[in-house]
Amino acid sequence: MPEPASVRMPPGPRLPRWAQTLGFVFDPVRFIEACRRRYGDVVTFGTLFDSRFVMVFDPEVVKQVFRGSPERLRAGEANALLGPVVGERSVLLLDGREHLRQRRLLLPSFHGERMRAYEAVMREAADRAIDRWPVGEPFALLSSMQQLTLDVIARAVFGVEEGPRQDELKRRVRAMIDPVANRWGVLLLALSGGRIGSAAGERFQERRGAVDDLIYDEIVRRRAAPDLDRREDVLSMLLLARDEDGEAMTDGELRDELVTLLVAGHETTATALAWAFELLLRHPDSLRRLAAELDDGGDEYLSAVIKETLRARPVIPGVGRVVREEPFELAGYVLPPGTEINPSIAAIHRRADRYPQPQAFRPERFLGEDAPDTYTWLPFGGGTRRCLGASFATFEMGVVIRQVLARTRLRPAGSRPEKGVRKGITFVPQHGTRVVQPDPPAPAGEKTRAGGAAALA
Repeated sequence: MPEPASVRMPPGPRLPRWAQTLGFVFDPVRFIEACRRRYGDVVTFGTLFDSRFVMVFDPEVVKQVFRGSPERLRAGEANALLGPVVGERSVLLLDGREHLRQRRLLLPSFHGERMRAYEAVMREAADRAIDRWPVGEPFALLSSMQQLTLDVIARAVFGVEEGPRQDELKRRVRAMIDPVANRWGVLLLALSGGRIGSAAGERFQERRGAVDDLIYDEIVRRRAAPDLDRREDVLSMLLLARDEDGEAMTDGELRDELVTLLVAGHETTATALAWAFELLLRHPDSLRRLAAELDDGGDEYLSAVIKETLRARPVIPGVGRVVREEPFELAGYVLPPGTEINPSIAAIHRRADRYPQPQAFRPERFLGEDAPDTYTWLPFGGGTRRCLGASFATFEMGVVIRQVLARTRLRPAGSRPEKGVRKGITFVPQHGTRVVQPDPPAPAGEKTRAGGAAALA
């Protein structure tokens, strides 16, 4: 069917869709950067995932996208790939009034003041992780951070205390996530449109069902708990939450939001933490400055370290919006309904005009009055769809980094910085941030000075 004469798409590569797919899967940074240099800051691509979509590399154009009407630019549709995992009632997949309702119900659980209620849980999880680290032997921090963040989710979100039930929850969650948390698992989901028909798909459905059984059982138990209104975990708060019509979430909605928080707040935060230590250990001046500030009780440079980590190594490379209702004007082009727009987080974070020496790790960028704005630094997306758990994630990173530097002395296991590789929808350190702990950690709870403990070996 011919397109309306008003449609005007941005330029883009004329390579076959399969060739562009290979570029995105195997060498996305180089492929995307080459296309940006050749075609400009708004580029049309076509892959086996999506026959035609537009990537945006200019913060000013991103501003147009994030400020666009949510009825015409639908983020829920752009996240449809996650449906088989998170469920169709997840806040990630909803648009319009339904999305707004779920977001309002979820927001109080992640208000800035709420973070203090989770701090002890995060610190205890960090201590357990540190106590499991070997001494004098190389190990991967990423796997340890994954276990740590899953511990935090189990306690802070689900409210399940340590013991066999929490262990079973974590085991079932990992069994569900692991098969799709890799390059090929996501490719399979993308090519199938989320339809499950293969033997691998059937196994995934079984594992998802095992997680669902435990979640629904926990919902029933929690609803009957006599101390429900005094509990501080997210599940308990959601059970008590009511929308503007006085309606509570259904069990199905609760399930989908809980799994969403698992997926969005587990792998991503663990990966960000692994990158933070990879970068800090390769930049001893930044590490020493951070340790000194923590010794003095400050946290300004810690916040800058977290922001620079998420700039230099964004865990999620981009976000999406699908055009609906009528053509959408963007940067002088006219995009027809059905076109997906993808602001490229990773590419914008590498712009030399916004971040001088973009390859350098310089937390100082985020200190002072000229710090990057919300359309130049966007690891959590932006607009009305900015990640609900952004405060939770950055707060957890701060707690964990502070605790690790207070109790341990780490050094890189290898001489070369780790490259980023795609794992599912995230970019992770190629070898998981391999480190060595030369000496046993200081005992948990003991007063230590981060500056002394964190000095490089």
